[in-house]
Amino acid sequence: MRHPQGSTAPDESLAVRLRELKARTGLSLAALAARTPYSKSAWHRYLSSGKRPPRPAVEALCRLAEADATAVLALWEAADEPAPPEPPEEHSGRRSPWLPLWIPVSVLALLGAAAAVAAAVALSGRPGSAPVVQPLSEVPRCHGTSCQGELPDTSVCARDAQTRSRVADHAYAVRLRYSPSCRTAWSEVRVRGRLAREVSVRAGDDILSASYPADDVTGVNSPMLSVGSPRGVEACAEVGGKVACTGLDADGPPAPVD
Repeated sequence: MRHPQGSTAPDESLAVRLRELKARTGLSLAALAARTPYSKSAWHRYLSSGKRPPRPAVEALCRLAEADATAVLALWEAADEPAPPEPPEEHSGRRSPWLPLWIPVSVLALLGAAAAVAAAVALSGRPGSAPVVQPLSEVPRCHGTSCQGELPDTSVCARDAQTRSRVADHAYAVRLRYSPSCRTAWSEVRVRGRLAREVSVRAGDDILSASYPADDVTGVNSPMLSVGSPRGVEACAEVGGKVACTGLDADGPPAPVD
């Protein structure tokens, strides 16, 4: 979409406003990552217009800046309009297998629902069979790299999550969770009592973490990592000054423990 000379696109206005709010908090990107379920790299993309932030991220930044979220969310809504497609880049005659990032999440959800219907018909093998249609509310809202830094519950990736490794003591339990449909992994910690905790997930040099205060009884997950499989992924949690980690060796069998 073209904008009049001197005007600012909605997504640019949103990024400018988010940077103003960050400056108001006085927090670094690392500090923002420690106080929200979003990684340092995710906040960098949100603040630089590299990626439209999810609504909960905007609300979290407004809370930290002690600002009224109404006007900021209006900018967020305005930035929801998809950008026009850019000409594809040529890379040795091959094109990327991923869908363009400008396709709205709603369209991806509809595509996922259509795929679910087609799969059900194919499995039935009988003309006239009534397929079981997966509700749109249960269709994952991202896949692979588009899930990076998102939370498993809000993205619906937790729907088919499997526990691939776990460790526990008397105070808490840590589980490595993996979603086959989203191709993502994350750490989950279940705490016995009210305790502050930091939950992180790592694959090689790629690390994402989230911190939750003691009075937050709902926050249990780290952000998600986009991974091809749960092999070689490590899930950790720090609770009460103690750290516990669990994960799979790169060559280990990925059998679920649930």
